[in-house]
Amino acid sequence: MTQPTPASTRYTFRRPELAASFCAALSGDSLLDARSGLFLAAPRRVGKSTFLREDLVPAAEARGWTTVYVDLWSNKAHDPGELIADAIKQKIAEYAGIVGKAAKAVGLTKVTVMGTLGLDLTTTGLPAGVTLTQALTALHKAAKRPVMLIVDEAQHALTTDKGLEAMFGLKAARDAMNASGKAPDLMLVFTGSSRDKLAHLVMNARMPFFGSLVTPFPLLDRKFTDEYTASVNTALASGNQFEPDAVYEAFEMVGHRPELLRHLTSTIAIANESPYLSQRLRDDAGLVQERLWSEVESEFASLSPLQQAVIRAMALKEGQFSPFGEAAMRAYRTYLPAGATVNNATVQNAIDALREREILWKESRGTYEIEDQSWLNWLRSLPR
Repeated sequence: MTQPTPASTRYTFRRPELAASFCAALSGDSLLDARSGLFLAAPRRVGKSTFLREDLVPAAEARGWTTVYVDLWSNKAHDPGELIADAIKQKIAEYAGIVGKAAKAVGLTKVTVMGTLGLDLTTTGLPAGVTLTQALTALHKAAKRPVMLIVDEAQHALTTDKGLEAMFGLKAARDAMNASGKAPDLMLVFTGSSRDKLAHLVMNARMPFFGSLVTPFPLLDRKFTDEYTASVNTALASGNQFEPDAVYEAFEMVGHRPELLRHLTSTIAIANESPYLSQRLRDDAGLVQERLWSEVESEFASLSPLQQAVIRAMALKEGQFSPFGEAAMRAYRTYLPAGATVNNATVQNAIDALREREILWKESRGTYEIEDQSWLNWLRSLPR
């Protein structure tokens, strides 16, 4: 039996062109002007964070920018606002020649920048009276480079007062540091696995980035699976190969989640000597899809009849869909008992409940979309 080499199972598809286009948007060098902030939304486990670390950060550093990356889900015991401040402090410390544990071991627990701004590395957050604008300006001066700050799972900042204050602080820092109108000194990237909650930062007039747009993060596609298939097949016997079509079909069935695909192909290749790897992959991906759909079905069953009707009608929409239009109201009634109350108010309540459960999200044009592709696929599989 020929087993995949470690390199093949760890294969990562790089996306330098996408990273370059996002950097161009952040600097104002493309039609997609993201100088006010780049907001990227995608479901969890589709490769978003890997792209940020392995593609976007290197692309930014190749442009001569310094980068700060913080995942607001990395430590849920700490307030999101403090996590953002701590990431900036640690980057300042790097430029001051102070590195984490080694610094503490010799008593270097504070770093002073801009002459008077003292940051304590042993405590979380910023000192009283020190703003994110001051901290980011200090980083810019210490690095002598533009700064790109990436906040992964940024919607989590909305869960605490300090987190929301940090979002307003970042907006203030952006406005102050980019006031010259020249190439920006501070570029902001926010990502979220809840599109509706991320969109809340830009669609609510009381939120700091009102007026910006949420951009759907491009999912990995057939190009990824073809290159991944070629990589894995180099470690397999010539008569025992994965078919590119089968790998792509499996990738679609597991919701475009690369880690799930890697797990399936590695397990199958190690455990099977037969020449039927592709069929086994289709079968196992089908089992994963059934598990995902079972979870969707269970949650669907917990919805009210009108919530179920709304989500089913939206899944089958073609073109522009108005949830309060006459056609939509007729569609809802086809899934409801005769005489059920359906009006703008009851539909709005149903939509609000679906958004709260992260089944629907409201995008920048005011239309509603289904959050997860697994939901969409399952709903479309139901008899009409």
